Amino acid sequence: MPAFSLEPEQIAWCGELRAVAAERLRPLAEKGEEGHVNRPLVAELGRLGLLERLFTSGALDLCLMRESLAYGCTEAETALALQGLGAHPVHAHGTPAQRERWLPGVTDGTAVAAFALSEPGAGSDAAALTLRAAPEAPLPSTEPTTPLDARPSAAPLTATPDGPARWRLTGEKCWISNAPEADFYTVFARTTPGAGARGVTAFLVPADRPGLTGTPLDMLSPHPIGALGFDAVPVTADDVLGEVDRGFRVAMGTLNLFRPSVGAFAVGMAQAALDATLAHTAQRDAFGGKLKDLQAVAHQVAELALRTDAARLMVYAAATAYDEGASDVPKRAAMAKLLATETAQQVVDAAVQLHGARALRRGHLLEHLYREVRAPRIYEGASEVQRGIIAKELYANLEAGR
Repeated sequence: MPAFSLEPEQIAWCGELRAVAAERLRPLAEKGEEGHVNRPLVAELGRLGLLERLFTSGALDLCLMRESLAYGCTEAETALALQGLGAHPVHAHGTPAQRERWLPGVTDGTAVAAFALSEPGAGSDAAALTLRAAPEAPLPSTEPTTPLDARPSAAPLTATPDGPARWRLTGEKCWISNAPEADFYTVFARTTPGAGARGVTAFLVPADRPGLTGTPLDMLSPHPIGALGFDAVPVTADDVLGEVDRGFRVAMGTLNLFRPSVGAFAVGMAQAALDATLAHTAQRDAFGGKLKDLQAVAHQVAELALRTDAARLMVYAAATAYDEGASDVPKRAAMAKLLATETAQQVVDAAVQLHGARALRRGHLLEHLYREVRAPRIYEGASEVQRGIIAKELYANLEAGR
């Protein structure tokens, strides 16, 4: 791993994480069932202290974790990332009661989180979401406690002198990682119709709320993804994350943090594919010598290494900019995700080609990476969306004279 600006202890820590991923996490991942939450794996991440580190470290630290885990066990990397993505809004915008109720379970691996933003008709255009939060009349302060208040995983529906603000969520979410098996969801719903991004509110919704249902989706990616149905699901002001009608800021703030680390996930996969290709081409007999002796092969491997290192450096730079509070974080985060995910796709595809048919066999490392590497170019903002963000930021800087 190139030094970049990493300290020796950071480089050593990455090596330790790779070893842990191979020796402790990979066996647990292999016992899991594709398409389902692997709770023993999540619990082990908690025991190792990695889940807690999601909320006590910066963006660069998150990138180092994701890259190192992805190299040795993509399932562990994804489990860690989804805990962070689903629970970061609670950590950053939740009330003391919300944080106290949910974050301990997230960090010890006993509560599974999910980030519910996408909808069947609102994926890349997240501001177009239509899950409706219809307001209800406030309850009188004398209303007795309802059975819903007694649910252990539900946020308390406490009454105020004027009654709490209440809504009913109705609609769908789709392509939600960890659905329908998560214990709670960060859900983004429209509280003000016709207001675009300004009329969205983030809610913390426990999985056992009445009217909330889920269906698993059979996807190419091996981790769990599902759809959620909301049939007048009750939520109150006690479930709001941040401020009413300011939920889009919660979503974008979370994505700005996690987008560079999606790139780190991609870099970890690219490095694993590159190392496997180096070993294979150095040993494979072909045309009277080794495969690596063919100039076409050697040059291709050199190109893969060049692109992987370039992507890694951009990921680290974006993460460092986030940690330092730089003004150009949206542009850097978009660039890092775009370059790294597109690069990883190219590297894994080329690695499969250089390995030949053996790489297509079920259970081969590259067969696994080939299925894993496709989704990051779509989720948390497709590559086309990242290009749009980059261009928007560039023209904004031009107009501002920067």
